[in-house]
Amino acid sequence: MHSFPMFIRTTGRRVIIAGGGEQAAQKARLMLKTDAALVLLAPELDAELGDLVATGRATQVTGAVTPDSFRDAALVFIATGCPGLDAALHALAKAGGAQVNVVDQPALCDMTTPSLVDRDPVVVAIGTEGTAPVLARQIKTQIEQMLDPTLGTFAALAGRLRGAVAANVPKAERRAFWRWAFAEKPWQMHRSGQQRAAADLLKQAITTRDAPEPQGHIALVGAGPGARDLLTLRAVQRLQEADVIFYDRLVDPEVLELARRDAERVYVGKVVGAHAWPQERICALIVAEAARGRRVVRLKSGDPGIFGRATEELEAARAAGVAVEIVPGVTAASAASAALGQSLTVRGETDTLVLTTGRHCDSEALETWADHAVPGTTLVFYMGVGTAPRIAQSLLSKGQRADTCVTIAADVSKRGQRILTTTLNDLPKDVARGGITGNALFIIRIPARQASVQRAQPKALVRLA
Repeated sequence: MHSFPMFIRTTGRRVIIAGGGEQAAQKARLMLKTDAALVLLAPELDAELGDLVATGRATQVTGAVTPDSFRDAALVFIATGCPGLDAALHALAKAGGAQVNVVDQPALCDMTTPSLVDRDPVVVAIGTEGTAPVLARQIKTQIEQMLDPTLGTFAALAGRLRGAVAANVPKAERRAFWRWAFAEKPWQMHRSGQQRAAADLLKQAITTRDAPEPQGHIALVGAGPGARDLLTLRAVQRLQEADVIFYDRLVDPEVLELARRDAERVYVGKVVGAHAWPQERICALIVAEAARGRRVVRLKSGDPGIFGRATEELEAARAAGVAVEIVPGVTAASAASAALGQSLTVRGETDTLVLTTGRHCDSEALETWADHAVPGTTLVFYMGVGTAPRIAQSLLSKGQRADTCVTIAADVSKRGQRILTTTLNDLPKDVARGGITGNALFIIRIPARQASVQRAQPKALVRLA
């Protein structure tokens, strides 16, 4: 970011607008949404600005302009319509220590005005640092459609009740109280037109403290393959609600940026072959946090239900009587399919899709990979980098052709995404040669018609930004 977004308090402060024409009027309309004292620096005002002065909403200053004219102002807008005069007034305002916006002169702006979605006291500001105002307006339109028109009046009601909540509801219970207020019956009643009934319900709950007790909850959330825009809306919602988030090394840091700022984050450090945190410890901790009435997110790469150890965590939660849910995510195989621009299944050719893992809890377990490698199947190996030689040998020993095409998809959807095409025979060698480590898939297609068995193309390593 080259500009930091923040809200500036205007109560009891001046906002100065230099200019008396349409440009100045545009800024005045924006500032009329605030409670600032508007000061218009101009010898003459158009009819709209003149009416603001006549009604007492603004004052006009017609005398000489000096640096003191701008001192202690919350904001200064310079909008005379004359570039030379604007530049001179800018110099005076800066000498007075003001933060200045000069209309249509970005180089002279300390600040820019965002597009606003106004549900006072809820305000959403959208900025593009002056690079794409049309885009900002499009985003504004989308957010206007998302936010209920009555949200502001309900937020204002909550604001008036904050003191009563602080006096009557113990601090440890307040977050749960407000979560109930904004997500459940009070808000539902308010938005349906029952504003008075909603207010009465909130006041009764504050007085009698009969709002629902905080209930712990665990969400096993799929973070997807890496790119944060591949998260589901429900996943983002759970991250915003979470009191504590347990995550591992495969979760992209940008995904964590979607979480509530004050949510506790706990890195559980799971590494293939060397789990710094044993699964039993993770299960115990997430259950213990939920038992305290906290909302817990166990954030997992991909989809929690696919090689994500979800079963152990589900069983631990249910054994403790803690509410638990799975929030599905985009699994790596789907992301690889998108990166390749190819479907994982082709009607009449590969009608069966098998997702399997190259690692087993029991290193002595019999390998069943070759049992799945039958005509009409797309076979996708997760976590197979370390066992690539065993995978290749297993399939070759059961009759798979040495020149069968294998696609290696590493770090799909991330900045370091790589796609490598090789053959089954050369798989181990090309994994090593390509420096493939950790998070990668092997995709093997075995068409139904043996005559059309896919032959590998010449090896190509593709790096996608």
